[in-house]
Amino acid sequence: MNSHAANNEERPMTHDSPALKSQESTTRSGSTISNCFFDYKHIGGRFFGLVSISLISLLGCIALGMNNPKQFAFSWLFAFTFFLTICIGSLFWILVHHGIDVEWSVGVRRQMENVTSLFPILALFFIPFIFVAPLLWKWMVIPHGSNHVLVEKSAYLNLPFFWMRAAFYFLFFSLASLWLRKLSVAQDNNGDPKYTVMARKVTFASLPFFGVCLTFAAVDWLMGLDFKWVSTMWGVYIFAGSALSSLCVILLIITALRSVGYLEGIVSERHYALIGQLMTAFTVFWAYIGFDQYMLIWYANIPEETTYFLQRNTESWCILNIILVLGHFLVPFLLLLFRNPKKRPAYLCGIACWILLMHLLDIYIIVLPMMHPTGFHPTFLDLLSLIAIGTALAAVFLKRLGDVPLWPLRDPRLKDSIHIVV
Repeated sequence: MNSHAANNEERPMTHDSPALKSQESTTRSGSTISNCFFDYKHIGGRFFGLVSISLISLLGCIALGMNNPKQFAFSWLFAFTFFLTICIGSLFWILVHHGIDVEWSVGVRRQMENVTSLFPILALFFIPFIFVAPLLWKWMVIPHGSNHVLVEKSAYLNLPFFWMRAAFYFLFFSLASLWLRKLSVAQDNNGDPKYTVMARKVTFASLPFFGVCLTFAAVDWLMGLDFKWVSTMWGVYIFAGSALSSLCVILLIITALRSVGYLEGIVSERHYALIGQLMTAFTVFWAYIGFDQYMLIWYANIPEETTYFLQRNTESWCILNIILVLGHFLVPFLLLLFRNPKKRPAYLCGIACWILLMHLLDIYIIVLPMMHPTGFHPTFLDLLSLIAIGTALAAVFLKRLGDVPLWPLRDPRLKDSIHIVV
């Protein structure tokens, strides 16, 4: 009898597993737990539509990029960075969950894990930069010894080390996210607490690398667009936008799943209230870091530091900066101040979409002024790059959605997550 039970524990769960069927009919506090596996019938033809749109957009980017490689380089970096920050932010929330043993986020953690599993796909989308890198990062084409600033930074800004760092960033992000997801899915089989302990160990080992990789990736790929500019707060600024935007994406995903009958009894209005509180906190945090960076650079008035803001306060870029300050901070801050509306999914989702739009504007203002210093100059490649990368990632995400249960079925903290009190 014991041997038979052990064999059952070791056998991987499938959609038809009796254990999973029992999960579907479990009732806690009068709420019926919905089907834990995603049914692809809810996708319909969307998956093939996304794949088709992505392929067409990629071909369009290649065709237009051949005619204007410089514009392609900057547009691709803009789109790539937007989606990269969302994945990085999702990994941050997973690390927070395991690191401080959070209970309330157990029910939504699997979707964070599904988002971070997209890092290997993003690594593939980084490949085009190999061919257009000199068009983005000018230090790559400056003759050695001809610029005294570059000479001082040559130990860091050199081609072999640059590509080695990029490979290390993606290696870490991919391994950490996939490892944590693997441990989470493995626990679905038998609920062994050892997986929770292992996940915490992986988290503590990953946290220093996470901070280093996020900061230096932001320095290499964004600050490196102007190798003369320096800011000690740059990594924290990018982190603030990443954490907030990823939280908005997770909110939209769980709301979409609930709208077709999933996560019932797992995610409630209490979870929305908590996510709303975090959105409020990180809206303020983003504004605080952004203001501190601006204030310190303005106060010091050092030429190699002020160049970033001087360039973005020129012509129409100044208007977009004003829109960013009002739209990324003031509008969501005022809307998120009230307690009760934060429990309404539709209300929060509207704010989340607005914040994502502002995050998109933030990344645009970071990247594109280096291409168009005289003012805002949108091109079709900007939109096409977003569509190409976004639809490809969405298609892979939909495929991953049905591969594993929609929430950690046997996480020891699941019951506490369901009964969380705000």
